[in-house]
Amino acid sequence: MGEFLQVVSYEEAIVRLKSRLKRPGEEQCPLGRSRGRILSRAIASPEDMPGFNRSTVDGYAVNALDSFGASESLPAFFQYIGAVPMGAAPDFSISSGQCAWIPTGGMLPAGSDAAIMVEYTERLGDDTILVYRPGSPGENVMRKGEDISRDADLFAEGHLLRPQDIGLLASLGISRVPVIKPYLVGIISSGDEMVPIEMPPNPGQVRDVNSYSLAAAVEERGHRAQIYPLVRDDADQLKRMVAQSLEQNDITLLSGGSSVGIADLTLDVLLSFEEAQLLFHGLAVKPGKPTMGVSIKDRLVIGLPGHPVSALMMFNVLSHQLLDSRRNLHVHARLTQNIASQPGRDDFVPVYLSEGAGHWEARPLLGKSGLMSILAQANGFIHIKAVDQGLKGGEVCRVYPF
Repeated sequence: MGEFLQVVSYEEAIVRLKSRLKRPGEEQCPLGRSRGRILSRAIASPEDMPGFNRSTVDGYAVNALDSFGASESLPAFFQYIGAVPMGAAPDFSISSGQCAWIPTGGMLPAGSDAAIMVEYTERLGDDTILVYRPGSPGENVMRKGEDISRDADLFAEGHLLRPQDIGLLASLGISRVPVIKPYLVGIISSGDEMVPIEMPPNPGQVRDVNSYSLAAAVEERGHRAQIYPLVRDDADQLKRMVAQSLEQNDITLLSGGSSVGIADLTLDVLLSFEEAQLLFHGLAVKPGKPTMGVSIKDRLVIGLPGHPVSALMMFNVLSHQLLDSRRNLHVHARLTQNIASQPGRDDFVPVYLSEGAGHWEARPLLGKSGLMSILAQANGFIHIKAVDQGLKGGEVCRVYPF
């Protein structure tokens, strides 16, 4: 071929890929295995939390009105009538002038509306408590539903579940959650120059970085990756491996063999499958121009550049649109320096994102293209559109974390 066949813009590539990517299904996930999963539907609270008025201190449950005017010089006297059991509802109520011992977390008896901290009380005999400080209604009390009320919205569709979220769901008795069913993603690295990472490379050889970095990136987004053995620049071997991945996965990521020259056999192999359709062969972007997309029946094959930096960067760029179902996929950050860009192509620049004085800052990671050490420092990227000629330092822009 010797040329890119269907170079398209980044936006057009996303449209074409989305049109062929089947929607992910839904599954019920046990709460204990739901960390990092993405909700397929919104979740509301099935109950009030707490489910009863409870004390937030160790002390005495009282009717606050009875403590008004109490002071160290003139304490209020209360009749002690018993203790609230922990983990059970009290079987008595508080009348005027009465009080009951209550532990932190205990349920307030009927007739009481406050808890006086034990530090402000003194026991006088078996049935008298002195209170040296007035209380107010609701003091040291968490009311029923004050934390979360029944039917309150907890998490929206597309929310990525974190440990603290799982703790909240557990406190409400939610044992299973509806999550997006992960895509199955096959990963194939090709090229005669590739060797397994355990082998010392000879001159002209490189270790297979892409299988590992891409698999980790896929798993990080809540999907499942399967790494296949290295493939040489051999059409028959490549077709067998791609056929196996198509049978077992929704998406196949094929790194290497997407640029012009000897690796043209990759595109020939992909288009030799029944019902194969070329979506694009080349993107007007930097890095990652040699990226290609092919649909084969109801499966997608995305050909990524062989260079590890370009391959991982392009995956991060595409996955924000294709594989990441979370909401709020970007933050606004202030650039720390100018960035130049060539009009006519979309530029994706890795950045180091950090919190500055009350705002996010994005430091562009510039240098020779293809340096793995630079990409290893990055935790996000910015998108400079093809119509722009760059961004100015101090300008606030969108940063897409990864």
